[in-house]
Amino acid sequence: MFRVFSTNPIFKRPATLNRVRPRAKLSNLTNNKSSFAVKGLNPGLVMAISFLSASALGYLGYLTYLDKPDPSLVEYNKQVVRMQIGEQKLLELDSNFPAFDLHSKDSVKNRMEKFVLALQDSLIKNIEILDNNKKFFRDRWERDDGRGYGISCVLQDSTVFEKAGVNVSIIQGPLSPQQRNSMKERKEGLLKDDAEYDFWVAGISSVIHPTNPMAPTSHFNYRYFELTERDDPEQKVVTSWFGGGADLTPIYLFEEDCVHFHKVLKNTCDKHDPNFYPEFKKKCDEYFYIPFRKETRGIGGVFFDDLNDRPLEDLFHFVFDMGFAFHEAYLPLVARRSGMKFNIENKRWQQLRRGRYVEFNLAIDRGTKFGLQTQGGRTESILMSLPLTARWEYNTNQIFGTDEQKLLEVLKSPRSWV
Repeated sequence: MFRVFSTNPIFKRPATLNRVRPRAKLSNLTNNKSSFAVKGLNPGLVMAISFLSASALGYLGYLTYLDKPDPSLVEYNKQVVRMQIGEQKLLELDSNFPAFDLHSKDSVKNRMEKFVLALQDSLIKNIEILDNNKKFFRDRWERDDGRGYGISCVLQDSTVFEKAGVNVSIIQGPLSPQQRNSMKERKEGLLKDDAEYDFWVAGISSVIHPTNPMAPTSHFNYRYFELTERDDPEQKVVTSWFGGGADLTPIYLFEEDCVHFHKVLKNTCDKHDPNFYPEFKKKCDEYFYIPFRKETRGIGGVFFDDLNDRPLEDLFHFVFDMGFAFHEAYLPLVARRSGMKFNIENKRWQQLRRGRYVEFNLAIDRGTKFGLQTQGGRTESILMSLPLTARWEYNTNQIFGTDEQKLLEVLKSPRSWV
């Protein structure tokens, strides 16, 4: 029998718990020894027999009530157990990725649009393989002003994934005052004070929150951005750049997972420039920092923005390879951890860490702010990155165990993994 003794909302306390039949009353023993003497009974023996009888009745009550909770609760708990003790999956990725075309005469703008759509389809196919062919909900949308479209794909409440999203968007529009100010801070002298600008951007973003606390959350996004001056009759591109990256957010620290994730990213970076990984790893640790918590969101990865220091063709090739490398970097970790056992305290810790994820995305992340500040922006897609559930508790520092503390030490002092 699977029983849970906890106030945690994940497992409901049986309504019948602790409802025990009242013990039988002890015999009404008195000090009048003559009544026993007449019947030839010893008062001590009578007391012992009464005690044993009451104990037996109490134990029967325990078996009848305490050990038999609500049948629906039993079935729910069995389902939770089945979810956490399944066999480890042997992941066979669909690696039929499109090859980068070195001889294409198409514009980077058009090629980027094709790339994000191809990467979205490939990643969704592999996630569905990992989750026993559970299918994504696909939502194709268009902006009200007709200046762009996107495809938001979400899988939630499945066995392996609590929530997984893979979004693409190809949009254009006027640069808002907030976006303009943010850009001027990063690109001093680039924008004229008396000019209006329009942007065009193609991007893909994915955030994956597994069900099992032992499996890490991960995120990646890659985008290409062009800026034009609105009154320019030739619509020449004022500036263009690539941005993006990938990072890992474990709930419990498995060092071999961190090494694997970083190693795949480093190997991919090194194919294009050996300076990319150390530079972008450092930027990732700096960017995904929560100052009011004094800790990073996860164990990092790579992060870059405003990347335009070499021919766009070369940079697009780099982004192309990084996008498809995510399959190898992350999905094997989910396959390895999704069958591990966990308990309700592990789930509670997962919810607390996801609270940190929400804090970063809403208070700090530039991409989320840019999307929410965009006129006609699609809020449902922008907030896709948020976990399905999260938790905040007051003063949780007093209840961390050894395994949880290992993670916190890394979050407060980023490490080199390769």
